Amino acid sequence: MAGAMTVDGGMVRIDRPMPWIGRLLSLPLLAASSYLLWNVALGLRQDFSGFGRLADDLVPVLVFTGLGLLVGIPGLILLTFRYFVVLNETLRQIVITSQFGPLNIRKHRNLADYHFISITDDYDADLTTYDVNLCGSEGTEPINLMSFTRREEADKLAGEIGRLLKLPARDYVGTEPDDPDLQDPPAAPRAA
Repeated sequence: MAGAMTVDGGMVRIDRPMPWIGRLLSLPLLAASSYLLWNVALGLRQDFSGFGRLADDLVPVLVFTGLGLLVGIPGLILLTFRYFVVLNETLRQIVITSQFGPLNIRKHRNLADYHFISITDDYDADLTTYDVNLCGSEGTEPINLMSFTRREEADKLAGEIGRLLKLPARDYVGTEPDDPDLQDPPAAPRAA
């Protein structure tokens, strides 16, 4: 968890690391793409140096280029994928960023819509993961900040974020998702 969270003044940045298996799976895709695009480059060099005609090689060049890009782009996405959440307490704003190389996809949320931090588990008997989520009232989509395989790490991160943002941390590990005891009580009707 050492590299998971950084604090800079009123900003908290939480990085979700890409699993190493995802980066490892990108290598065969990039190798296949490199092979296909290298053959395209060799064919074009041969055509432009006078040993062949581009008109004869146009279909294979287009097919190999298309296949090279079709295989290489997912490999590049797997290799360069990053996901992080920036909680800006000064601006009361949350920015969720998914980054694929130079491409950034950002979602902006209002920090005032989120009222507590929850710790949940996935009910898997073999390998339980504990998720730390930023949650709001009903209808607000929770933000998954980080997943851990050890409960102590999840408790520690939830406590640190709760302390920095002044939000309570609630532990829902071992409870059913739709447990009626965990729901907020209905609001009292307002007098006119």
